[in-house]
Amino acid sequence: MEFILSHVEQGVMTITLNRPERLNSFNDVMHQQLSECLKQAERDDTIRCLLITGAGRGFCAGQDLNDRNVDPNGPAPDLGYSVETFYNPLVRRLAKLPKPVIAAVNGVAAGAGATLALGCDMVIAARSVNFMMAFSKLGLVPDCGGTWLLPRVAGRARAMGLALLGDKLSAEQAHAWGMIWQVVDDEELSSTAQKLAIHFASQPTLGLGLIKQAMNAAETNTLDEQLDLERDYQRLAGRSDDYREGVSAFLAKRPPNFTGK
Repeated sequence: MEFILSHVEQGVMTITLNRPERLNSFNDVMHQQLSECLKQAERDDTIRCLLITGAGRGFCAGQDLNDRNVDPNGPAPDLGYSVETFYNPLVRRLAKLPKPVIAAVNGVAAGAGATLALGCDMVIAARSVNFMMAFSKLGLVPDCGGTWLLPRVAGRARAMGLALLGDKLSAEQAHAWGMIWQVVDDEELSSTAQKLAIHFASQPTLGLGLIKQAMNAAETNTLDEQLDLERDYQRLAGRSDDYREGVSAFLAKRPPNFTGK
């Protein structure tokens, strides 16, 4: 069975986490299949936006604990190996991908599923969604970028509360706190996310990728470092075909035809 479904249409690669009977929780094979899809997204210039969603009644419930079962009579598991082998590379690849990444979140997003979603460039959530930092319920630490991400999207006080309590956070509250981009009725999630993804795929995606990288760098750069980075990225953007097309279209008062180059 394919645990990751993917298809490309109109410049958008849609990736569907596909273990619905387990609320799309990750096992090792699912990680490996997702990695192969991301390789395609990185290498294929015709893919100009990535959309991630979940099959069935949940987005992702994090790690499948059946794969990390603790034998009371055996040695303690090395959970750091799983983080280093699978989750850390996933977070780094999505952050470095020079294309917009949208999460269309349905149902449950718990543990690494919640941090995976919130770490995407834009998050659209169905109104019924609950995010939950379930790590503390098991005596664990938020991973998949959680301890870096949460203070930045929610602020330190809220991040600490979410991580320590592990309580449910509704999509409406996440939106009110500025953690996600949009909340829509459940039946509108797919069409809304697809519309946004197709829009991005028609835009000057080289420039969008530079915006993404600049925003990510700003989290740790000094002002001087960021000003220098803006100079360098603007130089790259100004040499692009898309900038030339955008200016030509503006002056000719016609719709632009961007190619992402």
